[in-house]
Amino acid sequence: MLDVRRLRLLVELSQRGTLAAVAEALSYSPSSVSQQLSQLEREAGVPLLVQVGRRVQLTPQAELLVGHARAVLDRLEEAESDVARSLTAVGGTVRIAVFQSAAHAMVPQALTLLRSEHPDLRVEVTEREPDAGLFEVSARDFDLVIAEQYPGHTRAHRDDLDRVHLAADAIRLALPPHPARLGTGRLAAASAMPWVLEPQGTASREWAEQLCREAGFEPDVRFETADLMAHIRLIRSGNAVGLLPDLVWAGEAPSVTLVDLPGHPEREVFSSTRLAAAARPAVVACRDALARAARATATPAGR
Repeated sequence: MLDVRRLRLLVELSQRGTLAAVAEALSYSPSSVSQQLSQLEREAGVPLLVQVGRRVQLTPQAELLVGHARAVLDRLEEAESDVARSLTAVGGTVRIAVFQSAAHAMVPQALTLLRSEHPDLRVEVTEREPDAGLFEVSARDFDLVIAEQYPGHTRAHRDDLDRVHLAADAIRLALPPHPARLGTGRLAAASAMPWVLEPQGTASREWAEQLCREAGFEPDVRFETADLMAHIRLIRSGNAVGLLPDLVWAGEAPSVTLVDLPGHPEREVFSSTRLAAAARPAVVACRDALARAARATATPAGR
């Protein structure tokens, strides 16, 4: 009989690529992971790993076993959901990965709703960039992720995850409170100003640079940070201009001048969980609370 815990290690190795990464993710030592996988090889009766340089690689038989192991883990998760649905109270723990502006705008109100309606439910929230959060939900590090998608930018499809729309979040040109030097405030009028954008390689940065190029200029990026609160402060103080999503205001009045962009672009905010966990009452409750919080924090354009 194959041991489920050892099968989980094999699945983790197929996702994370190295024994060290598996050990770190599961709080094991690399030698312990290696020993457990060696035991799994003995149980399976076939080689599962081959040494390639300093790394190990899964054999074709291991890849076959991974497919079955994923199905087993999904069935166990579905069984847990069925048991949970038989109870009258929603309880347990839900681990949520969330990007920064959603953490500011949605999470506090959602937690308030959950505390009132489901006092036995424990919710743990960790800030993660969307790509990392989606991977970690697939890897079972988290139960739910709140992620974003910018116009014209698609994310890799994961067959084991679902996707539920949360909000359409308008993106606007953000200028200092009194942008006298910028005339009409159109995007091209900000071409000579210093810009603050998110780091290279992020979807928001790629989208922002493309938007500026379509307007006929390359943004003079002098400030680069993933912290949108820092974006607001730099813009509000007159040291930069940028592009901000409405969600960053968390329902409060904007403290900078916001100008609509051509075509009124929006990023999509969505949640994802494993298909096997989607019916779990605790996950359903969290999604419901997040959806209500998203509606409550919708921000009209400020001027």
